[in-house]
Amino acid sequence: MKIIILKNHLKAGFEIISRIGSENNSATLPILKNFLIETIDNKIKLSMTNLEIAITCYIPGKIIEGGSLVIPFNILNSIINNLQNERINLDSKNNYLIIKTDNYQAKIQGEKKEEFPIIPKIESQNFLEFSALIFKKALSLVVNASQISEIKPELGGILFDFQVNCLKLAATDSFRLAEKNIINTQFKSNIKKGFKTIIPLKTIQEVIRILKEENNKITVYFEPNQVLFKTENSEIISRVISGNFPEYQSIIPESFETEVSLNKEELINALKLTSSFTDKLNEIKILIKEKAKNIEVFSFNQILGENQYLIPAKIKGSSVEIVFNWRFLLDGIKVLDSEEIFMGFNNENKPILIKSPKDISCFYILMPIKSN
Repeated sequence: MKIIILKNHLKAGFEIISRIGSENNSATLPILKNFLIETIDNKIKLSMTNLEIAITCYIPGKIIEGGSLVIPFNILNSIINNLQNERINLDSKNNYLIIKTDNYQAKIQGEKKEEFPIIPKIESQNFLEFSALIFKKALSLVVNASQISEIKPELGGILFDFQVNCLKLAATDSFRLAEKNIINTQFKSNIKKGFKTIIPLKTIQEVIRILKEENNKITVYFEPNQVLFKTENSEIISRVISGNFPEYQSIIPESFETEVSLNKEELINALKLTSSFTDKLNEIKILIKEKAKNIEVFSFNQILGENQYLIPAKIKGSSVEIVFNWRFLLDGIKVLDSEEIFMGFNNENKPILIKSPKDISCFYILMPIKSN
C-alpha cells in the first residue's frame, strides 16, 4: 500500500472512528486497540470495532498502490496530531507502516488485514432514509432519557417503533421517558409493515456525533439482529438489543391539575443557578401558587445555605410543590426547539409532562423525587 493523504482528512477520519474502543475488550483482545486502513474504489477506508459496534469511514487521498494494514490507533493518532506538515506519505512494507513527511519519518509495526475482526454485512434492503438534520434532531430529543442498564438491557437503548405512516422514537430509564414522532412525509422507506427494534444507546450517540452536515442524507437498514446507519462517507453497524421495550403508554398523563407556560432559557438559567446549593441527590423544588404570575425554583443545603429564582409564567390550575433531580429536568428542557415550554403537573408524586406548545410530535415525562 502506498498513499498520499492530507493531515486534516486523516484527522477527520480518526475523529469518526476513534470513540468506540473498549478498554474491557481490548485488555483481552489487543487487536481492538487497532484500526484497519485499506484502499477500496479509489478511496481510503478506515475501520474500527469493539465487537458490538463497527464504524467505517471513507476519506480522500491519492492512491499510488493499493493494499491494507492493521495499525495501533493511539500511536498513529498521536503522530498525526503532532505533525506540522499537511501532506503525509503512508507506505506499507512487510507489515510495517512507514510515515513520511518532508522532515519526519516513522515506522510502526502493523498486522495483516486477516488478523482484524470481521465486520458483519447487512444483506437486507429494508430501509428508512432521512435528512441528516431531521434525524439528528429527532434522536437528540430522546437520547438523554436512556441509560445503560445491566439489569434491564432494554432500558439502555432507543426504541424504533415503525408504523408505516410514522416512526416513533422512545427512550426511558424508568425515571424519565421521551418520545418523538417522525411522520412519513419526513422520510423515505420501502418497508410495508410495522416493526419494533431497540438500538443501543452507545450506537445512537455515535450516530448523532457523525451527523454534522445539514444537507446530507442518512439511510438506516434493518435486520432482526443488527442495524446499519449509512451516510455518504461513513457507516455504523451495530447489534440490536433483544427483549421488549416497556409498555409506556399508560403513564402518559392525559390531563393536568396545573399547567404552566414559561420561557425555556429562563428555566435553564434558574436550574443552573439554584443547582449550586444541591447535594449529590441533585434535588431542586419547584413551587407554583394558584393565580400567581411566576414560579419559584428553590434549593437548600444544610451546609451551604439556600437560594431561589423567580420566573415569570402563565399559570392555570391549583398550587403545587414538587421536587426533581435538576439534571434530569434540564435534560428534557434544553433539547426542545422553542422559546416557550409547557409543563403539565398533577400532584407532587405524579410525573410531569414537558413539551413545546407548538410541537405535538414530542414530549418528555419526568418522575419527581417523592417527598417524605
